[in-house]
Amino acid sequence: MENISAILEALIFSSESPITFEKVCAVLDGVDKTEVKEALAKLIAGYDERQNGICVQEVAGGFQYRTRSEMSAWVKKLKGTKPASLSPAALETLAIVAYRQPIVKSEIESIRGVDVGAPLKGLLDKKLIRIVGRKDVPGKPIIYGTTKKFLEVFNLKELADLPTMRELKELTENQEIFEQESAAADTADQEKAERESFTQEIFEQESAAAETATQETPERESSPQEITEQESAAAETATQETPERESSPQETAEQESAAADTNTQETLEQESSPQETTEQDSAADNTAGQETPEHGSSPQEISEDKDKLDS
Repeated sequence: MENISAILEALIFSSESPITFEKVCAVLDGVDKTEVKEALAKLIAGYDERQNGICVQEVAGGFQYRTRSEMSAWVKKLKGTKPASLSPAALETLAIVAYRQPIVKSEIESIRGVDVGAPLKGLLDKKLIRIVGRKDVPGKPIIYGTTKKFLEVFNLKELADLPTMRELKELTENQEIFEQESAAADTADQEKAERESFTQEIFEQESAAAETATQETPERESSPQEITEQESAAAETATQETPERESSPQETAEQESAAADTNTQETLEQESSPQETTEQDSAADNTAGQETPEHGSSPQEISEDKDKLDS
């Protein structure tokens, strides 16, 4: 049959669930199963070589188109919602069912030590487990098992692909080592970030100090100019004071002339003082001459007074 690869792509794409090899062969009636198998292998290899965003994977016993795990971040952005997750209790219950199926509720509870009614109901709603039947014992308890969707979600071809207990132990140890290494790496990254932050702070402080020094330099360079300006101002002040100092002798001469005039006036006053004194003495003599007769008649008056007293 011509173009068998295109037919396979169409069948895989249009199937709602992983399409099994037997179903593909049933659709391609008349085509040899070996040829179909080779065409499927060639189709899967072609997608892997081209590194497309989608690929053909064998999951849950069939073939299905799936997005590559490397594109998960972009798919999450497209969906815009957080993918559904399982609680620790649901994961523990699902693991017990997957490894010990078929299993009844009482057996799960004996392993976990707690009631598992709620986790079982949640797993049934998500179609990760199914009711296989009922156990032929008193009470007829329900038997649980996993579904094909469980294989799809966990990217398993069949239940035999589940890791063994030994592999789980190794995975757990590797996980612990990985977590320790991750914690150490996170601590190292944090210390590195702190060192870089401290270095950045020191650099910023040095830069600020350098800028401050750069700003102060012009001020220091301008200081001689300021000094020169101050000296120039002082020189101008001295120049203005010089005429005042030059005019001081003239003022001094005027003051000396005024003092000489004052001395001359005082000399004239002193020379006129003897004449005034003589005139004052003459006036005093005249006054004494006028008073003398009065003093000369006094004895007669005294004698008359005595006679009056005798009589």
